[in-house]
Amino acid sequence: MTEAADKIMTTKRIGLVVKNDDKAEKTALELEKRLGNQCVIIDIQHSKNSNIPGDLLCMVVLGGDGTFLSAARFIENLEIPLMGVKFGEVGFLAETTEDNLLSAVTSLFEGKYLIQRRTRLDIKVVRGNKQIIDVDVLNDAVINKSALSRLASCAVYIDSSYLTTYRADGLIVGTPTGSTAYSLAAGGPVVHPAVPSIILTPICPFTLTNRPLIIPDSAKIEIRLEGSPEDMILTLDGQEGFEMDPGDRIFIKKSRNDIRMISFEDQSYFKVLKTRLKWSGGRS
Repeated sequence: MTEAADKIMTTKRIGLVVKNDDKAEKTALELEKRLGNQCVIIDIQHSKNSNIPGDLLCMVVLGGDGTFLSAARFIENLEIPLMGVKFGEVGFLAETTEDNLLSAVTSLFEGKYLIQRRTRLDIKVVRGNKQIIDVDVLNDAVINKSALSRLASCAVYIDSSYLTTYRADGLIVGTPTGSTAYSLAAGGPVVHPAVPSIILTPICPFTLTNRPLIIPDSAKIEIRLEGSPEDMILTLDGQEGFEMDPGDRIFIKKSRNDIRMISFEDQSYFKVLKTRLKWSGGRS
């Protein structure tokens, strides 16, 4: 899950992904001025990942979790490490804060960091005989009704065997990384990123016995929309939504494309978790 970084970084530079925020943009300009040609701004909104310079050591994401997820979607299957720098109020994908940015960048160029691999999910949607969606997500895929007063009915199959039909406001299928996102708010478990698993979390289920479920990440999931599947929406990483049609089938499995995340401590996940969830217990 964690691997040591290469030590020779003299010819490398970093890419900056910047949130549309005055504070983040000001920080990016200051860093660009300090580093000169050792950094380059990456515009993930208006460019393609084929235009990413080939000499990047990593991409430094100045923003919250939403900006980090956008960067992860932008690089697709490229093995470019990402380092998140927290600017939002709550964030689980960034262990570095704005105050520690300069020392973190110094450690990057000195090769004093670790790389943690985070699994993604491969999401495919088949309509009739045609595949209309094929996307990787780092956090989750969410199926729900656009009309909140109506329940969604999602028949779930695991490795071709029928599991159950969730009648709920929606269904979240998430990664361990996504366990601290929407799934957590819906009552799902917190799962360490090193645990090879996929999480199924119903949103306000009609039947109280429909509880969150953790399954092996070797499992292949198929979801069929039942009942009256009009106004169903599939949302990917909270950023991109697709309207579903009756008869659409959603196939979910572990992706072959991991995300590589920069870390500076082997146990940094627990520090981030305690800070974000405001756990105390009388010890720092």
